[in-house]
Amino acid sequence: MPDRVFLHPIDPELIPGARNAIRVCLRLKRGERITIITDETTREIAAALQQEVEAVGSEYSIFSLEHHARRPLQSMPEHILEDLSRSQVSIFAAQTQTGELGARIQMTAVVNNYHMRHGHMVNINREIMLKGMRADFLEIDALSQRLVERVRQAKRVTCKTPHGTEFEAELSPKLKWLKTSGIISKDKWGNLPGGEIFTSPRNTNGVFVVDGVVGDYLCERYGDLQSSPLTIEVENNRIRSLKSENRELRDDFRLYTSTDENSNRVGEFAIGTNTACRDVIGHILQDEKIPGVHIAFGHPYAEHTGANWVSKTHIDCVGRDFDIWFDDEKVMEHGKFLV
Repeated sequence: MPDRVFLHPIDPELIPGARNAIRVCLRLKRGERITIITDETTREIAAALQQEVEAVGSEYSIFSLEHHARRPLQSMPEHILEDLSRSQVSIFAAQTQTGELGARIQMTAVVNNYHMRHGHMVNINREIMLKGMRADFLEIDALSQRLVERVRQAKRVTCKTPHGTEFEAELSPKLKWLKTSGIISKDKWGNLPGGEIFTSPRNTNGVFVVDGVVGDYLCERYGDLQSSPLTIEVENNRIRSLKSENRELRDDFRLYTSTDENSNRVGEFAIGTNTACRDVIGHILQDEKIPGVHIAFGHPYAEHTGANWVSKTHIDCVGRDFDIWFDDEKVMEHGKFLV
């Protein structure tokens, strides 16, 4: 049976972000059905989302994962997937645990199969609800659209930072650019807070200095990397070398990107477009949306980009203070868009 997480009183500071999620990003309508998947840690945020759903007047189910399976999840419970398949809209607002990516991929497979509008709020917390989720997503969508129209005409994107990044992505017209600006459509589910454009690159080469954050469960472990960055040398889309004064970070990252044959392959090249996200907060869900470049090793979102390979891992890498060029056109200087 679905759960009920409604709390009284609901933190009023969470309401603007919840309203943005339900009414602006997901555009939930009264006649639609929504499934919310959450957990005990995220209960307060889920309650704010639930209140907004009830204000719209939509039918809904809400599931708190600990009530339905032991964590970390080996797989997403079948009755949750079945409920999901009966909805037009869904939200995953919960904290990640090591080894749960497969369960989330099961969930997004249902989302893709049924062409649902899905908001992916992995590791959402109060700080993100008060910052990134309060963005003007219509404005971010317009900026993202301008950028994606330009980059789709480009053959390469290059980026540099004053901290040592010199990195180039070669693009292919066969590999699609996606816009996940926070305005979510049935064609592609999106993270919330939204604000990025991304592709799977044909090839990448260079040095990428991760002085922001790394993704998945390593993000919580290591947080903001400004004082001990991870320097990644990439050759022909594969990790050639890893360097960091923090040896545990280096070794954990190497272990993660050795999981399968494509875990060390660049699967995503992305540009953050959420102008409400100005500073690294040590949290990948928001930090990857900061204006600038992030790359990810592993899973290339093949079902959307058109990539012809897979991986069961995906780890994002965020830097700071980018200059970016689409071919010879400079589109960002010191982290500020020029378009």
